[in-house]
Amino acid sequence: WNSPSLKDAQAKLEKNSAYRQIVDDGLVAQDQHTKLTDPVDQHEWLTGSLSRSQAQINSKLSNGLAVLATVGSTSPFIGLFGTVIGIYRALVKIGAAGQASIDAVAGPVGEALIMTALGLAVAVPAVLAYNWLIRRNKVVAEEISAFATDLHGYMVSAGAVKPEVRVAAAPAVKK
Repeated sequence: WNSPSLKDAQAKLEKNSAYRQIVDDGLVAQDQHTKLTDPVDQHEWLTGSLSRSQAQINSKLSNGLAVLATVGSTSPFIGLFGTVIGIYRALVKIGAAGQASIDAVAGPVGEALIMTALGLAVAVPAVLAYNWLIRRNKVVAEEISAFATDLHGYMVSAGAVKPEVRVAAAPAVKK
């Protein structure tokens, strides 16, 4: 906000950052607005453009979250399925031997416990990562929304309204 112009500020922003994408989209919208033949309010035109930009960023941030959620929610069931198979094998061995002995059931029950542990070992980190990413994405979405609002005010006032400087930075967004 301390740059002499928005173009100068744009040049200082990291190329793949969410902030840069919003500024780029805002400048494109501002340029397009000057070329419109029908009278459209600049406020409305910029609002629509900046909203689309935010939606694109939020969409990119949520890529892969559905897969992570699926892994976190289905892994315990896959482990449980392995447990059921292991217990079934133990029961088959008991039935074939005619009597229950530790030798007959130790292997299949051990396999069942390993499957349960593997299911949980996959699910717990996946759920923790999912929750962390959801929280991070929410914080980033709030930051880019605030930045877009500040940028909108700056652009419709032709630079007269300069917002306060924010400390946190949004992570890079791949295009």
